[in-house]
Amino acid sequence: MKLVVAISGASGVDLGLKFIKYLPSSIDAHLIVSNSAKIVEKLENKKVTLYSNKDIAASISSGSFRVDATAIIPCSMNTLAKIACGISDNLITRTAAVALKEQKKLLIAPREMPFSAIALENMQKLAALGVIIAPPVIAYYSDIETIEDMEKFIIGKWYDSLGIEHNLYKRWS
Repeated sequence: MKLVVAISGASGVDLGLKFIKYLPSSIDAHLIVSNSAKIVEKLENKKVTLYSNKDIAASISSGSFRVDATAIIPCSMNTLAKIACGISDNLITRTAAVALKEQKKLLIAPREMPFSAIALENMQKLAALGVIIAPPVIAYYSDIETIEDMEKFIIGKWYDSLGIEHNLYKRWS
């Protein structure tokens, strides 16, 4: 599977990094970071190609690159609004536009709460287009005892939505 992972905004960056950390080695991951690429140093032994968010002409910005899925974790309200309005002014918003155009899986993990009416309207608009709107929400049925367990549960749910096999949390039986 060829997967684009974008990290947008500041709050929740660790979840985006852990999303990459737990990816199976069979995933061909391509990473876009909206702020500082220094956070990529935290990644351990991952096959990840890093792109500048300013590189609007990067290979992943074309439908011919044939990405299977795109995940924006976390997704700032600014990025979410741009995607909902069709604004493609950076590599993150451009790859999201390509995912929509090519009818590929697009997962967006909004990072703010509470959600404003405008944010909810943008999420509804994107959900109607088939975008997976998946904020980091915990569940209490999965034997969660630590913050790491909670993070693995959330990441596992994102993987489920994208069709990525994992064993990050105990499934309901």
